[in-house]
Amino acid sequence: MNQHLDLFLGYLVVEKGLARNSVESYARDLSRYLGYVEQHAGGDPAAIRPLHVADFLAHLKESGLGARSRARALSAVRMFHRFLLVEGYAETNPTSIIEAPRVLAKLPQVLTGREVEMLLAAPAGDAPIEVRDRAMLELLYATGLRVSELVGLRTRDVNTSAGYLMTVGKGEKERLVPMGESACAAVVLYLSSARIQLGRGGESPFLFLSRLGERMTRQAFWNIIKKRSRQAGILKGISPHTLRHSFATHLLENGADLRSVQAMLGHADLSTTQIYTHVTRERLKRLHEQFHPRG
Repeated sequence: MNQHLDLFLGYLVVEKGLARNSVESYARDLSRYLGYVEQHAGGDPAAIRPLHVADFLAHLKESGLGARSRARALSAVRMFHRFLLVEGYAETNPTSIIEAPRVLAKLPQVLTGREVEMLLAAPAGDAPIEVRDRAMLELLYATGLRVSELVGLRTRDVNTSAGYLMTVGKGEKERLVPMGESACAAVVLYLSSARIQLGRGGESPFLFLSRLGERMTRQAFWNIIKKRSRQAGILKGISPHTLRHSFATHLLENGADLRSVQAMLGHADLSTTQIYTHVTRERLKRLHEQFHPRG
């Protein structure tokens, strides 16, 4: 079974071009699955039956996993068995008749326009750390980047005169994203002052640097946004992804079309972007309830 798993993970990297984090997620789910079915069906993938898959999902539920986690695990199992079928390691796909657990769509947390302004204003002053944090927050809200994309930016990826940046997202796919005037101004100020001081004369290719002049990490930026939200007096629990959600929601609320937002977010599937239409509808419902006489 482990040999088949290794072949499948290689397929995900070479043929599908999945990012390392995605491949590691598949590996965790499938290792758990294979460990379970080997106890009940042995080491031959051809011996796995739909009942074994159903029992595995029931086992996950008994272990306390929610519907979303079980659905993700089943997705990995399905792709694995399709791979075995196509490659000739099995003659049937035992997942073909298995239904996925029902998952209720969870609406993402977003900030109001006022809360965004408060957050962006939290890093005040001319100290290098303040200038850097302001530039990072402005850029994140202006572009909707994932936090990994933000901290992975290199100075050559940003064109402040033209007002766009180039980023590499999931599946190693490049995309061009406009930055907007406020973010451009914040990045220009950072490059001309704070980054020079933080870099300490070093040659790091990365745009955003830590106090030690090294590349900013995802964890470090997570701490920054928590700190700045507290400074701004925002009571919601927010993360870097909250600004990505707010970016998409505010664009749609102000008339942007779904396809353009999809392109800027780097979503491969339009259905992923459509979650934000639910967010805007929920907001309209709340406004109606609050202000309509018969709400």
